[in-house]
Amino acid sequence: MSPKDILEKYKKGEIDLPEALEQFPKRGIEEMGFATIDIDRQSRTGLPEVIYASGKTVEQVKLIAERMYQKGIDVLATRVTPEMADAVKTVIPDSEYNAIARTISYKKSNDIEPDGYIAVIAAGTSDMPVAEEAAITARFLGNEVKTVYDVGVAGIHRLFNKLELIRNARVLIVVAGMEGALTSVVGGLVDKPVIGVPTSIGYGANFQGLSALLAMLNSCASGVSVVNIDNGFGAACQASLINKL
Repeated sequence: MSPKDILEKYKKGEIDLPEALEQFPKRGIEEMGFATIDIDRQSRTGLPEVIYASGKTVEQVKLIAERMYQKGIDVLATRVTPEMADAVKTVIPDSEYNAIARTISYKKSNDIEPDGYIAVIAAGTSDMPVAEEAAITARFLGNEVKTVYDVGVAGIHRLFNKLELIRNARVLIVVAGMEGALTSVVGGLVDKPVIGVPTSIGYGANFQGLSALLAMLNSCASGVSVVNIDNGFGAACQASLINKL
């Protein structure tokens, strides 16, 4: 029940004061025993509840997605296995699975922020799972997204071929593994916020993305911020909030 519904019921005498007060803490919470869904997160923070599927069972992911769907909440799950996607599709047939991004999503409407787009730039094709997670999430959050893939510093001329698209974006997400240099390069070319996403792609001295993370944190380009290793989702959330200011 919304606060208005609770107060109306109290006004009409349908519930007493103690019962009305008891309802307020429960508003926005959907308890499932093994999970507690934050129904009010969208109105409170501008970002909706999202399912992080890694570590959950197939059945848990399916039941959470089903409950959100029943409550009229748009559904996005990240780090989804094919088995999880198949299970979600049994309860939300219109949901869309992206095998590269490892996401499954369902939206009632596809309203898009009309005034600016987010550019997702990936250094290499191997970085695409993280870049696609960012792109899918940003679109789910109502943003227009344009992608530029495989334009890393080993062939920097490929990036310059997309320079107009890059410079016209309102926010840029730059995804890179190996040495993570692309974030600094893009940061030195644009006058927009740049969000670096280091990936765990690389040979041994990459240390599962640690070298790319440190390179991005030590960037000498102004206006660059950095999220955690492989966190395309987090970058997309930050980019969406900036794009909608």
